[in-house]
Amino acid sequence: MTKLTHFTATGDAHMVNVGNKPVTSREAIAEGWICMQKQTLALILGGGHKKGDVLGIARVAGIMAAKKTADLIPLCHPLMLSKVNIDLEPDTETQRVYCRATVACSGQTGVEMEALHATQIALLTIYDMCKAVDKAMTIESVRLVEKQGGKSGHWKRAE
Repeated sequence: MTKLTHFTATGDAHMVNVGNKPVTSREAIAEGWICMQKQTLALILGGGHKKGDVLGIARVAGIMAAKKTADLIPLCHPLMLSKVNIDLEPDTETQRVYCRATVACSGQTGVEMEALHATQIALLTIYDMCKAVDKAMTIESVRLVEKQGGKSGHWKRAE
C-alpha cells in the first residue's frame, strides 16, 4: 500500500501539490441506489408528487453537487469540469432508483470525488423530496465504478 497523500511527513493535513502534474483528460463514474416502498416509486413515476419532478430535480442537484465538491470536501482541488451527466433509472422490480454519475475534465487531478459527491447528492435529493411519504428509504452501495486519466491510468471495478 502506498502512503496517504493528504498528510505531510509529520502527519499534518495538506492540499496535495498538483502544479507539476501534466494536464490530462480525466473521467470518473460512480453509482448508487436508493431503495423505497413500492408506493413511493409509483408516486415518483406517476408524476403525482406535489414537490414536482423528483428525478429531474435530483439530476440537477447531482450536477450542482459535482460543481461544488471542492467547497465541501476540505482538501479537494477546485476543478473546471467539462462534463457532468447524471443518469437516474427507476427499477419497479426492486423498488429502487439507480444513479450513475459521470464526471469529466481536463486537469491535473482526478474527478472521483466529484462523481461520488454527485451520486450521493442526487440520491439524497430523492430522499428529501420523498421523506414525507417514506422515511424508511435506504441509500446503498455508493461507490466508484471506473476512473480514467492521470498517472494511475485506467481503473475499473471488478464486478
